Amino acid sequence: MCGIVGFADKKKKKEKAKIIKDMADMIIHRGPDGEGYYTDDYVALGHRRLSIIDVAGGAQPIYNEDKSLAVIFNGEIYNYQALKKELEEKGYHFQTKTDTEVLLHGYAEWKDDLYEKLRGMFAFVIYDMKNHELIGARDHFGIKPFYYYYHDGEFLFGSEIKSFLAHPNFQKELNTDPLKMYLIFQYSIKEETFFKNVFKLKPGHFFHYKDGNLTIDSYFSVSYAPSKKKMETMADELEKVLEDSIYYHQTTSDVEVGAYLSGGVDSSYVVSVGKPEKTFSVGFSYAGFDETDYAKDLSEQLGISNVRKKISAEDFFEALPEVEWHTDEPHANLSTVPLFYLSKLTRKEVKVALAGEGSDEMFGGYNEYNDPMLLRWYLHLPLFMRKGIRNVCRHLPHFPGRNTLIKYGLPFNERYIGHGSFMESDEANELLADSLKNKETIADVLEPVYKNVKHESELTKKMYIDFHFWLPQDILLKADKMSMAHSIELRTPLIDIEVFKYARTLPNKYLLRKGQTKYIFRKIAAKKIPSEWSNRRKCGFPVPFSKWIREDKFYQVVRDEFTKGYVSKYFDQAMILKLLEEHHQGKKNHGRKIYNIYCFLVWYDQYFGEAKA
Repeated sequence: MCGIVGFADKKKKKEKAKIIKDMADMIIHRGPDGEGYYTDDYVALGHRRLSIIDVAGGAQPIYNEDKSLAVIFNGEIYNYQALKKELEEKGYHFQTKTDTEVLLHGYAEWKDDLYEKLRGMFAFVIYDMKNHELIGARDHFGIKPFYYYYHDGEFLFGSEIKSFLAHPNFQKELNTDPLKMYLIFQYSIKEETFFKNVFKLKPGHFFHYKDGNLTIDSYFSVSYAPSKKKMETMADELEKVLEDSIYYHQTTSDVEVGAYLSGGVDSSYVVSVGKPEKTFSVGFSYAGFDETDYAKDLSEQLGISNVRKKISAEDFFEALPEVEWHTDEPHANLSTVPLFYLSKLTRKEVKVALAGEGSDEMFGGYNEYNDPMLLRWYLHLPLFMRKGIRNVCRHLPHFPGRNTLIKYGLPFNERYIGHGSFMESDEANELLADSLKNKETIADVLEPVYKNVKHESELTKKMYIDFHFWLPQDILLKADKMSMAHSIELRTPLIDIEVFKYARTLPNKYLLRKGQTKYIFRKIAAKKIPSEWSNRRKCGFPVPFSKWIREDKFYQVVRDEFTKGYVSKYFDQAMILKLLEEHHQGKKNHGRKIYNIYCFLVWYDQYFGEAKA
């Protein structure tokens, strides 16, 4: 696990050498164990290394035998031994024991067909010195980040946007276009980021850059092909696939591997199969918001050491500026802060950890996937009737079921956006400054993706949407950024290409059954862990922010941020203060809306505040 940076321009080598080192130093947290650079008249490549495989001999960039190709790489390739053997049989010679060198010779042999052969998490760039061409790729699901700046003859790339700040030609400009959708989704959902002309390379995509021209294409797309096999057969086969993935994610390392452990079925299953020596857990010192006892109990049953920590409200607010700095863009998933502390705790003991992310999108695990029977009956009503009921309910005072009737009066591509849905398009407009209000809707954003599955089942649609938005841009982003903030390599064996190849064949009836989410996965997990864990309802990582800001101390912290002078450039200041007052007085629960706004402002202070100008 590492950090990569680079750029292409006509600066002199000596000038490039200083710039590329400065860029790499901006992300030293991703690789404190070493550094390496390459510069010529065309490009500069930089690498910060976290030593996991071939600790003594894996410094990057790595070159092929005639030094016509160089590679810098962030990630792990779990099938690199099999690919290495195949390449050796074709006559390639390896100078190191790293998985990185497989990318180098693999590209020489297979060109762009290489990427679909890889099993792992990766973001890498290869430099073809003969043709002065840069080639890069990002893994199938977006486990590893990759950003690029492409503007006015400048091309920069890196694992984190903050590395671009060290380049003298990078024009740091706030892009307000994503702000409205951020308020709705709680994360930056668009391909262009909150920095103008900075983009994300999408998961499953690769690029070529030469002579100022950038081309981007895909090598992988999510699709489904349900099997007709019996559930018992598929459960047995899936169990073998899952155990194989956990084995590869755990053993492809030359250093000790630990595991994150919550009270849920996902991490509990990973731990029960992998049986690492140590597990790590965090919770909150607030009644009803702490699952560390579950983690401790399971660890004791498995004979594994559990290290845990309680987080206070003071801890939470103190860490948030650093958290928003590390996320690069504003990010308002409440679980990001505890994940920051969990990674900090883990780094005191190990450099690599397993985690349970990805199974919900793979096996139908979110509670939103499992509509109650009454609601399913309601959805049989024609849309025009549900729209009429919605419009009436929007003008009525609150009553049980009102919000559900409002939400389900919309077509699917307007009502389902994953798990960050705390307001609709018109509500977001009410919070924005007049100059930023616009007519963009959720459907406008989702339609290019939704159209690929519009004739599929509701469950398939939901999983497909989450695969393209929630998983890469929220779940996996915070996992990478918070772990790497503390130089931890976080591995996610449940979101693995071989696991997906099997999961895509599971019929919906094996995912949702008897009122239970991810039924087949829980059936498999029940063989390894007690039913109390395998049947536990999905609850995420509960954080009591909404309760904290009803206390005067933390209400004032947020209010101080909301009343800063620059805030009126982006928000209707009177409106957001009204939200805060109503929440503080207990009139309404606006906690999540407030947190979305608050996180943007904290992020803004880190990157565009007066001290950063």
